[in-house]
Amino acid sequence: MSVCQKFNFSFEVFPPKTKKGLEDLNQTRQELCQLKPKYFSVTFGAGGSLQQKSLEVVRQFVAHGIAATPHISCVNMTQQRLQALLCEYKQLGVKQLLVIQGDLPSDDTQIKIEFNYATELIAAIRKMTDNYFHIIVAAYPEFHPRATSPAMDIENFKRKIEAGANSAITQFFFNSDAYFRFIEACDKFSIRIPIIPGITPIMNYQKLVQFSTACGAEIPLWLHKHLKSYSDDPISLQEIGIEFVSKLCHGLLQNGVKEFHFYTLNRAEPTYRIIQNLI
Repeated sequence: MSVCQKFNFSFEVFPPKTKKGLEDLNQTRQELCQLKPKYFSVTFGAGGSLQQKSLEVVRQFVAHGIAATPHISCVNMTQQRLQALLCEYKQLGVKQLLVIQGDLPSDDTQIKIEFNYATELIAAIRKMTDNYFHIIVAAYPEFHPRATSPAMDIENFKRKIEAGANSAITQFFFNSDAYFRFIEACDKFSIRIPIIPGITPIMNYQKLVQFSTACGAEIPLWLHKHLKSYSDDPISLQEIGIEFVSKLCHGLLQNGVKEFHFYTLNRAEPTYRIIQNLI
């Protein structure tokens, strides 16, 4: 278990586009490694060049003796490319993958899609590698933005498990009731895999609103207005965010949660301080 003893945690990072971004990520990695996380997950971009950078980041983490969990998405994925990636990850000693549908590129980049849903990708990975990899999938406590109904959303989630998923990480949320309602709903559908809360530090008001709108995560009205009033004061906004997210995690811990996955946005300080507040 981590230095905190009473709970485990892991971190998400993304592959930087620039040399400066890579230097910043290396610094972030060094700082967050002091907390002894279970692993770092590395996101998988929508375009080919960024996806290649994702593989390079995974290689660097492994070279430093750090457990890495690569994301694999349906975007720009073919059977042949999937086979090559899985072989590469096995050679690197990677034992765990985070498999998602993924978002299409925002521009007009031409891409190939041989897998339409995460369920299909999971099934292909299981066919190619049997049970070699522990497969993590995404879960949506406030329901997937494209879900036609809550029941259909749970059904789709269950299909991923039936295809071979071992555990799940949720999209971020700011209301713990949403998480526990989702856990109850899963229980009614006999879904028993671990479902880890995804936690995002609050660092930028505009980006937070953008991300929340895109993924269907609700920002409580009182919090929304409070953050908006500090949108031009990044230092105060970060302090408010650290306090709020720390309380959110405290509440989850008190109700039996034993593990968190932090969306770090490649910055160490906010996540580091939140975890320190929980020790």
